[in-house]
Amino acid sequence: MEGFLVALVVSFGVIFVAELGDKSQLMALTFATRFKPVPVLIGITIATALVHLASVGIGYGLGATLPTGWISLIAGLAFLAFGAWTLRGDVLTEEERQKAERSTRSAILAVGVAFFLAELGDKTMLATITLATKYGWFGTWLGSTVGMVAADALAILVGRLLGRKLPEKTIRYGAAALFAICGLWLILEAVKELT
Repeated sequence: MEGFLVALVVSFGVIFVAELGDKSQLMALTFATRFKPVPVLIGITIATALVHLASVGIGYGLGATLPTGWISLIAGLAFLAFGAWTLRGDVLTEEERQKAERSTRSAILAVGVAFFLAELGDKTMLATITLATKYGWFGTWLGSTVGMVAADALAILVGRLLGRKLPEKTIRYGAAALFAICGLWLILEAVKELT
């Protein structure tokens, strides 16, 4: 039990701090300006739990790493596409707007897929792999998942507050810029790994 608690506390602390200012936190903030907070948090939690489960499996069982360069490149290009799509904007009828606000499945799916791709090969994934080699898999998985979700929940809160105070056009341009920054960040990481 003591080993589990140590793994839980250490993993939570390391991942929470590593996530502060990370591209994933910027993504959480961006998604929170477009969707309701609960679906965003659910999507982040599912994606994080899956990525960190794979991470501890690698760290604890195999001690190997994934070919993260190509994954980061694909994710980066996807984020540039998200940015262009956001910049273009969508025109919804009032009925479509109400339906979109009620539909949590599409928000969960969009956020979950985006976070899953962004986290593959990210520093939090690599940190989780490393922690699992030392502290064991379950406490590391639980601590790293909760640490990342807690850090991203802060970003969601900030995103919701900004969404209430800023005009829709400003939010759209800001969100597009954040998606572009995340995409370029991922592409730069990929280029470094692939060269």
